[in-house]
Amino acid sequence: MRSYVILIFWSDEDRAHIAEIPELPGCLAHGVTSEIALVNAQGAKELWIATAKEFGDVIPEPKER
Repeated sequence: MRSYVILIFWSDEDRAHIAEIPELPGCLAHGVTSEIALVNAQGAKELWIATAKEFGDVIPEPKER
């Protein structure tokens, strides 16, 4: 599986930790802890990529860090 940067931050509005994968537009997850948000983001990434493949959309390559 491709390795993307995952940003995790607290959202006062959502009252949850948010995990975002910026290279995959709209790929977000949340959790009551940052650890849960990270696990949920991994699942969201897999679904994002599977959906992109299903519709023939381009899957961005992870940026080199």
